[in-house]
Amino acid sequence: MLVLTRKVGEGLVIGEEIEITVIETRGDSVRLGINAPRSIGVWRKELWDQIREENIKAAAQSPKVSLEKLFPRKDDEVAP
Repeated sequence: MLVLTRKVGEGLVIGEEIEITVIETRGDSVRLGINAPRSIGVWRKELWDQIREENIKAAAQSPKVSLEKLFPRKDDEVAP
């Protein structure tokens, strides 16, 4: 983990497309501005963890389908 100290108005760049700027500090809170392409999801960590957990539960409950049913071998296919 990279740990940085930034002041209000300062920021950092991740890759070539993501920029994070410190907007305000108030007590124990820090307001950040994030500039990223719309194609990149930006999530609060606690929400991301919740979504991930729900996806894991949903995947465990979904019926298991054989890969052979989804992708039959060429010699198993029936001609149209």
